Amino acid sequence: MSTDNPAEIKARDFPEPQPLNAHGPARIIAMCNQKGGVGKTTTTINLGAALAEYGRKVLLVDLDPQGAASAGLGLNAHELDQTIYTTLMAEQPDITQIIHRTEVPGLDLVPANIDLSAAEVQLVNEVAREQALARVLRPVTDEYDVILVDCQPSLGLLTVNALTAAHGVIIPLETEFFALRGVALLVETIEKVRDRLNPRLTIDGILATMYDSRTLHSREVLARVQEAFGDQVFHTVITRTVKFPDASVATEPITSYAPNHAGAYNYRKLARELISRGDVA
Repeated sequence: MSTDNPAEIKARDFPEPQPLNAHGPARIIAMCNQKGGVGKTTTTINLGAALAEYGRKVLLVDLDPQGAASAGLGLNAHELDQTIYTTLMAEQPDITQIIHRTEVPGLDLVPANIDLSAAEVQLVNEVAREQALARVLRPVTDEYDVILVDCQPSLGLLTVNALTAAHGVIIPLETEFFALRGVALLVETIEKVRDRLNPRLTIDGILATMYDSRTLHSREVLARVQEAFGDQVFHTVITRTVKFPDASVATEPITSYAPNHAGAYNYRKLARELISRGDVA
């Protein structure tokens, strides 16, 4: 089990990834859990920043009407006329017009704001409504190594769009008993999407978040998750720390806000784990 001690974490480390000679095609990964407050956005931002540090070209797609990923990277999406919503609704979408460069080299952002909340209703009557996001992303997949989609905390049509577009799913799971209860429903939804819409879809892994090795409860929940899901659970564990909300307030990934902190180390380790497993080039 993980602790906050980087020396102990390093004992179960993954190798430094090799640089890439070329970019693309991207692996699309949906960050998904219908329960809120489990670290989806924190993981999307910080994993994206860590992958970018290792020379991967990353596109972060904010698919949550709350726009937390956009705000967390310093973009006030509420002032924007063109967002993922307008692109999803366009007859001839051009995602290149809404991609924003972030302060992190190699990390780009497609923003969202509250307008996106109307998309589920408007998409219902569209042809191939579950494939709207895949259609929008298609023109830029060859330009990136990874596309991370930050899903809203629901299993509605937007999340189904993300799962239909994705190659893999990462499920952030708070190490708290009640967080376990919804995972079975989420896995069932993923299996339905795989069966009916997207045969290539796989679960890249379940990521234990907000872990506190000092509490028996956290340790017991992590043990239960590992027992229930086995190899689907990432070796990397994200520990609970006040530095994550501090970094959000500073509108920076923890990798740049507190680069030597254990939280930054954990997300770099997660990036190395994904690359070492071959899930990401």
